[in-house]
Amino acid sequence: MSATIPVDHAHGHAHEHPHGLRRWTFATNHKDIGTLYLWFSLTMFMIGGVLALVIRAELFQPGVQIVSPERYNQMVTMHGLMMIFGAIMPAFVGFANWMIPLMVGASDMAFARMNNFSFWLLPPAALLLAGSFFTPGGATAAGWTMYPPLSTQMGVGMDMAIFAIHIMGISSILGAINIIVTILNMRAPGMTLMKMPMFCWTWLITAYLLIAVMPVLAGAVTMMLTDRHFGTTFFNAAGGGDPVMYQHVFWFFGHPEVYIMILPAFGIISQVIPAFSRKPLFGYASMVYATASIAILSFIVWAHHMFATGMPVTGQLFFMYATMLIAVPTGVKVFNWIATMWRGSMSFETPMLWAVGFIWVFTIGGFSGLILAVAPIDIQVTDTYYVIAHFHYVLVAGSLFALFAGFYYWVPKWTGHMYNEWRGKFHFWNSLVWFNVAFFPMHFLGLAGMPRRYVDYPAQFTDFNMVATVGAFGFGLSQVYFLFFVVLPTIRGGAAAPAKPWEGAEGLEWTVPSPAPFHTFENPPLVK
Repeated sequence: MSATIPVDHAHGHAHEHPHGLRRWTFATNHKDIGTLYLWFSLTMFMIGGVLALVIRAELFQPGVQIVSPERYNQMVTMHGLMMIFGAIMPAFVGFANWMIPLMVGASDMAFARMNNFSFWLLPPAALLLAGSFFTPGGATAAGWTMYPPLSTQMGVGMDMAIFAIHIMGISSILGAINIIVTILNMRAPGMTLMKMPMFCWTWLITAYLLIAVMPVLAGAVTMMLTDRHFGTTFFNAAGGGDPVMYQHVFWFFGHPEVYIMILPAFGIISQVIPAFSRKPLFGYASMVYATASIAILSFIVWAHHMFATGMPVTGQLFFMYATMLIAVPTGVKVFNWIATMWRGSMSFETPMLWAVGFIWVFTIGGFSGLILAVAPIDIQVTDTYYVIAHFHYVLVAGSLFALFAGFYYWVPKWTGHMYNEWRGKFHFWNSLVWFNVAFFPMHFLGLAGMPRRYVDYPAQFTDFNMVATVGAFGFGLSQVYFLFFVVLPTIRGGAAAPAKPWEGAEGLEWTVPSPAPFHTFENPPLVK
């Protein structure tokens, strides 16, 4: 794909843009809103990370040391909600806001004011979640899945969490509409759908998933709210309801949600690997179809989270085989990434290290997921640390590693400065090693029978818990290093970045100067 850009004001500096507080409060420029999303998600990562470290410190040895059992369960719950709805999802939306208009040659996102609104919904929701710790009963302690009857017995902190989830869901839906309209209606002349960068494809499909499943979550928590306060009995067996129905509704949202958090990651990896292999992506069309089929299949696997609820055996078999089937398009992606690298002229700058690390560690998470798909095994390890190991391998080593790959890849375009390569590699190797030290032992804890969400445990689990806690603190400190020694110095200064800092990078975003000017593509580029 090559591009020619009309010279007259292609990167117009003619328009004055707002400065100071007004620039950020009333931001309608996609780059500014992308930056707001990224700072918000980094803040939530840090808060959620502190909660995780308190949890791990408590589990360093048997007994109740640091927090009470009630407070412990509140922290486990809030860690999950903040990391999913406050950190990972907004981070990917930040990437989408920054990069999609640049990649498709659009002047901005389709609905600029709605874009601003969808961001400013998030801070109040985050305040509701964080503030619920300070209510009389504390935050909700029902787990991030908020199963009744636990969730119907919690204090006012539960209501705050329900309200926060509603607000974040509205934000997600508005953002998804914006992304769909931008991609479908604002592509540069000559950029057909099958010429689009993979990151745009994965986000287009993710946006449709968001619109499909966020209302389902809203319905589940609304029914819970009316059970709590308005005398309904949707999930109360005594009144003719069914607590397991909540699980069905929740996971019909929850499983596509897992792919909402990984498909944009696949898109980032599909941009980084061809750039540093200096080859086009292998099997582009098959990648598009694999992404679409993952999204479609994600709607028919939800009850694999519920094998232990006493499902009929035919239901177990259906969900078992459907879950195994979804591994096929995921395997296609991994194969295509490896085939892209095969005999490529590879170099291992920091973005490529994160991308290769992502493939390795995400594949481990994929294999443990395949094991959990087997109903008889799943029934044995349901609600143990094996499950925790599995989903942290796909969410931390999946979503987060891809976000880091994307950060190092595009930060020269965002800031106009090159990051320090040595520091980037130091951040990568520390994160990779400490992540595995933290989460790999959890597989063994789970197989030995240690249940999740327990503040105390028998002495035989002590050694692996100690190792996991040391790894968690190492991983956490690596991210503090990232903030203070990579992000902030790169924003403040560093070597000036050229328009195209990576030799093998392709795409319209590398045709604009670094940093990307406030207004780009006022006259759309022509894609040949």
